[in-house]
Amino acid sequence: MSAFEFFFSFYGLLLGLSVAVIATGLATAIQHRKKIRIGWLTPLLALFVGLDIASFWDSAWVNFRHLPFSYGMLIAGLAIALVYFIAASLVFPHDLDDGQSLDDHFWANKKVVLLLTIAANVIGVAVMAIANIGRDGGVTIINGYLMNLAFYVLLVAPAAFARRSRLFAILIGFHIAVYLVIAGLSAVAPNNMFANAYGEPAAEAPR
Repeated sequence: MSAFEFFFSFYGLLLGLSVAVIATGLATAIQHRKKIRIGWLTPLLALFVGLDIASFWDSAWVNFRHLPFSYGMLIAGLAIALVYFIAASLVFPHDLDDGQSLDDHFWANKKVVLLLTIAANVIGVAVMAIANIGRDGGVTIINGYLMNLAFYVLLVAPAAFARRSRLFAILIGFHIAVYLVIAGLSAVAPNNMFANAYGEPAAEAPR
């Protein structure tokens, strides 16, 4: 096992737990669909958080493969993954009562969830900037990350403070659409640098 494989197994496990928390919350809500009102706000938030986590999984693969293993890299990955796990844990309520509406839980926790995803992205971009400083074209890659972070914050921050469901849906729905378009491009042309969650250079083909 290489140093990166060791790190990625740890990082991937933690991010996988976040996805599992979202999936468990959704499955529980569907199981109790006759007793509660699910609505569409919480599932939309869950979809966004899940896609956001997947984008970080992708970025870790691209940016950390060339780095030697270090305790600092492990701690950085732990910090990002823990922030995501807390955000994912707040998407769905842990206890469901008869007649409960998930919209109430959504409005009580949506801001915290989205601010946590912003925090995870800020930490992630800082770590990825450090990881790319010594690479060929590193400045261009870092500038790309900063532009993407600005785009991310411009959409997610207003959604975090939005008091109207339509505004939230427009902002987060647009970001989800971007993620899905990128996913489609990456499936059709995996070696295209634009078919990547953050626009970084595509991974080299395995030899």
